[in-house]
Amino acid sequence: MARKALIYKAMREPKFKVRKYNRCKLCGRPRAYMRQFGVCRLCFRMLAHRGEIPGLRKASW
Repeated sequence: MARKALIYKAMREPKFKVRKYNRCKLCGRPRAYMRQFGVCRLCFRMLAHRGEIPGLRKASW
């Protein structure tokens, strides 16, 4: 879980638009962010395993 201060800092409008960065909507993680889903890879994997992402199935072979 990310620090609350950093999550709130990322939600503020930056002074310059190039300073904006993405964070996971669920846990606040700044790295491994998947832009298409708005979550990090860890939360994405958890949601996919639970079947909460429509149209996505976990592969097994």
